[in-house]
Amino acid sequence: MSALPRPAAEHAWFKSSYSGGNATECLEAAFIPSGVLVRDSKRPASPHLAVSARAWASFLAATRCTC
Repeated sequence: MSALPRPAAEHAWFKSSYSGGNATECLEAAFIPSGVLVRDSKRPASPHLAVSARAWASFLAATRCTC
């Protein structure tokens, strides 16, 4: 995982459908060929994290509800 300072316009950023809209703190993600980028939606010009596809899949599997 690394922090990459890149222009925000390069990627198609999105928020979770569970996000509270613009009034709450939130993360945004963008899919890239090697994985996923994650950033603070309140600071889009700041550096973001690059997460490998494998690490992202592991994260999603660990956070899924088994209710």
